Amino acid sequence: MGAARVKRRFSAVVDGPVEEEEVMSRWPRQRFVGKDGRCNVTFVNMSERGQRYLSDLFTTCVDIRWRWMLVIFTLSFLLSWLLFGFAFWLIASAHGDLSIRLTPIVEEPCFLQVNSFMAAFLFSLETQTSIGYGFRSVTEECPLAVVAVVLQCIVGCIIDAFIIGAVMAKIAKPKKRNETLVFSETAVVALRDGKLCMMWRVGNLRKSHLVEAHVRAQLLKPRVTPEGEFLPLDNMDINVGFDTGTDRIFLVSPVTIVHEINDESPFFEMDRKTLESDSELEVVVILEGMVEATAMTTQCRSSYLASEILWGHRFEPVLFERKDCYQVDYSFFHRTYEIPNTPSCSAKELAEQKYIQSSRASFCYENEVALQLVSPDDEPDRDPECPSPLTQRPSLAEHLHYN
Repeated sequence: MGAARVKRRFSAVVDGPVEEEEVMSRWPRQRFVGKDGRCNVTFVNMSERGQRYLSDLFTTCVDIRWRWMLVIFTLSFLLSWLLFGFAFWLIASAHGDLSIRLTPIVEEPCFLQVNSFMAAFLFSLETQTSIGYGFRSVTEECPLAVVAVVLQCIVGCIIDAFIIGAVMAKIAKPKKRNETLVFSETAVVALRDGKLCMMWRVGNLRKSHLVEAHVRAQLLKPRVTPEGEFLPLDNMDINVGFDTGTDRIFLVSPVTIVHEINDESPFFEMDRKTLESDSELEVVVILEGMVEATAMTTQCRSSYLASEILWGHRFEPVLFERKDCYQVDYSFFHRTYEIPNTPSCSAKELAEQKYIQSSRASFCYENEVALQLVSPDDEPDRDPECPSPLTQRPSLAEHLHYN
């Protein structure tokens, strides 16, 4: 419905440039990727859709629901039994085997104990399933009957192979592995190593590893080009360490994925207020890897809207060292805590001002003592607009008060 409105809106000739804010405020964008990884996409007006799906019947059977696949396989068996049963009945009828009970036996019939359509159907079922009760069988009298039995055996083998292959492929689909791969419910923005970063968590609920696991992320946001073209889903890559190799993770315990907000980041000029008020923004996160048991590639997806990105928060620890092992407590997996004095300005403003500010949550008594021993003459020259760390550090009393 929204796509139709957008189409009608931009089908007319527009005099002058189109304001991006005007377009964004008209129709709020729906979530493109759900929290469960399903894409909110519907295909319409597809030409020759049925023909295209039937041309790749195996993939179609693997992708459809179990109940429809069982219906297709049941119908394939029943139709093959009925088809060959009808063929056997026609052969027996043409040879005169159906009137054996009324007239004396003059010659050997094409099929023994096949003198009705029900008997022909049972013979077809017994032939294809190799039941072999011993009452009905084909004779050498009719070569056409022998050919029909051979054809049914071949067709039965093809159907069995197709069913077994489709069922095994559906059972072993790596999609089910995604049920034990989880993303954090929220993403956070906080300082890490003195840089503003966006972070989210990913965890593996199984002890079996995800081989060659790596992560990707994209920012989806509609925009209007300078030429007036409306792009409903303009995607921009979010660097999560592709250049340095940190996008490849060892997913034994939960891992925090870090995106450094630098001059190449789409969030470089976004401050806290801009991010929280942007209802069109969506961050799609993707985890890919090979299932250790089957060596099949799996992909797990999730997304974060602006309301699900917490500015000035960090994730609580989930990995704890015990006497003989490391323990992961998943009750803390989605929990975050607020960081006081997190800069609300954008990363661009932070870089321009050389903003340095110690966090109260990262207070250390040894650092407080060391900073108090530094004389003013030992301090390096600073930009007058940049606040001094000595003036910004929390006192011991303030730390005890906040904690």
